[in-house]
Amino acid sequence: MKVVLCLLLAACAMGLPAVPEFPTAPMFENPTIQAGSSSLPTVFMHGMGDSCFNPGMKSITEAVGNHLGTYSVCIPTGPDQASDTNNGFFMTMNDNVDVFAKAIQNDTNLANGFNAVGFSQGNSVIRGYIQKYNNPPVSTFLSVHGTVVGVASFPKCNPSGILGPVCKLISRFLVGPIAYTEFVQNKLFQADYFRDPKLTASDGYKKNSQLAQWNNEGDNVDPTINANFAKVKRWAMVKALKDTMIYPNDGEWWGCFAADGETRLAMNQTEWYTKDLFGLKTADQAGKILFDTSPGDHLQFTQEELYGWVDKYFLE
Repeated sequence: MKVVLCLLLAACAMGLPAVPEFPTAPMFENPTIQAGSSSLPTVFMHGMGDSCFNPGMKSITEAVGNHLGTYSVCIPTGPDQASDTNNGFFMTMNDNVDVFAKAIQNDTNLANGFNAVGFSQGNSVIRGYIQKYNNPPVSTFLSVHGTVVGVASFPKCNPSGILGPVCKLISRFLVGPIAYTEFVQNKLFQADYFRDPKLTASDGYKKNSQLAQWNNEGDNVDPTINANFAKVKRWAMVKALKDTMIYPNDGEWWGCFAADGETRLAMNQTEWYTKDLFGLKTADQAGKILFDTSPGDHLQFTQEELYGWVDKYFLE
């Protein structure tokens, strides 16, 4: 542990930020263009370090609602900006899902179902809602640069990058051995979707990892996860081709690392696909899994790109 701290101090001395700056939703302008109408409202879920109360999320929510001619809402997990942001770190993934679900069910505008848009970590919340509740149901889920099947490294801490040795030590000592304890899983949102490919066969991962339970990789199998997954009409997955926040970015398209922690597996090569652990293979064979890309880094997309995605996947 002392070695890790020394390396982190050295990184700070090199002029690197002690706390990473997390990308948030961009600001949109001219939110009055209307291209057509969708029969369903739109629900947004923000990413890590962001909030429904921030100008970016407010502008996107309003712009897409006006563009589609429908009710549009961002669902916070706290009553104000500070709590909504903090809950993205210090409220568990499952608890975020429960708060999100309660707000959805209390909004009469959503009673007949809705389309959902997630940014970054917000996609984990929407996925959790679908698998645990999905009532009212999600019709189309647009996942923008999402953590849907977890991450294998801390944000901006790519083990193959310039700080590789530091990142590997962080993963080994600050996450690996403790992430899959009940204590950590109940304290930190990011630990709940941390998926170390070298530890997925461990007792700790199978017993305590919230992500393992969602993937049906754990000690118990929940068939309702597959049933609810199948109720979604389409899953539109957008990958940032130069993403430095979600590692590996293959996860944005339901891929992951193999057990060696190096080989990248496409969606149809993963065990959760081949064994259809949570219904992904069934959905794909039904033509429900769709893929798209953006050329830049994490949450770097334009107003025109987002409008293009919602027009393509939401308009009937």
